[in-house]
Amino acid sequence: MGILDKISEIEKEIARTQKNKATEYHLGVLKAKLAKYRAQLLEPSKKGEKGEGFDVLKSGDARVALIGFPSVGKSTLLSTLTSTHSEAASYEFTTLTCIPGVVEYKGANIQLLDLPGIIEGASQGKGRGRQVIAVARTADVVLMMLDATKQDVQRLLLEKELESVGIRLNKQKPNIYFKVKKGGGIAFNSTCPLTRVDEKLVQMILHEYKIFNAEVLFREDCTADELIDVISANRVYLPCLYVYNKIDQISMEEVDRIARQPHSVVVSCNMKLNLDYLLERLWEYLALIRVYTKKPGQPPDFDDGLILRKGVTVEHVCHAIHRSLAETFKYALVWGTSTKYSPQRVGLQHIMHDEDVIQVIKK
Repeated sequence: MGILDKISEIEKEIARTQKNKATEYHLGVLKAKLAKYRAQLLEPSKKGEKGEGFDVLKSGDARVALIGFPSVGKSTLLSTLTSTHSEAASYEFTTLTCIPGVVEYKGANIQLLDLPGIIEGASQGKGRGRQVIAVARTADVVLMMLDATKQDVQRLLLEKELESVGIRLNKQKPNIYFKVKKGGGIAFNSTCPLTRVDEKLVQMILHEYKIFNAEVLFREDCTADELIDVISANRVYLPCLYVYNKIDQISMEEVDRIARQPHSVVVSCNMKLNLDYLLERLWEYLALIRVYTKKPGQPPDFDDGLILRKGVTVEHVCHAIHRSLAETFKYALVWGTSTKYSPQRVGLQHIMHDEDVIQVIKK
């Protein structure tokens, strides 16, 4: 019996088991088995055997992966937003490998990857699905292209495919502390009342993973699935923007309904509708900030800003300018929204905001 058969057997078993108090332990163990088999499926079968991947060098300040079913307009979007031409035609699977393009927006270079279309069963390796998903795991944001004429069917199918390979979209990492120990059995604790799991279920899931000595601390009310995610430790939590294309083919009411859904943007690549708002939302999801530098006695250099992540400190800015600058750092003067008054004299731990101006004073 192959891994795929085992997976489908367990999925059928989960589907036909009623969900109630008496079966929750049984379901928890089944989910743990399922996660274990799926992890085996993703690992290469033989050691040393190199997979046929889409090796695309990471460039620019951020990386965005375009994921979607065939013929939803991924290549058209890439050709419209970037100067790269990606072959687009009215038949499926026009794109067969990964085609990178660069979007220049607010001074940042954002790498956009046009990936081949995903089909149902991609997580099991159908239609080069595994390579596509492997590239998506390395991205900073996933842009999920959907056909607005097909309701929400595509979105649910794609989410299911990505869930089964350990990509969690628009979710926070579960607040569970988990550490495997040498001995002492399973120490289970929680800082809040748990309504979805109990000690017995946690023990059964850990035994399924052959873990008999561990420390588990729940800091929030999590599900069994989230506990399995923490134990597996190979999950990727990515922000995702759902882009509904072909809105020129549906009614105005339907466009309005889709646009009001969370994390959703409606566009038409063919008629170039709403693409500027898409870039604006993408910038928001990438959480990038611009920091400008200033030399003493001169105006700030607004042409060539530093592109950094949200929440960076002055120390990160120093490293971005030059790696030896932090060692000779004395203090910095900062103008902008992160200060109480401008200019403010700050140290290395000061957190920068978007469009701040900094002047570094050395020892």
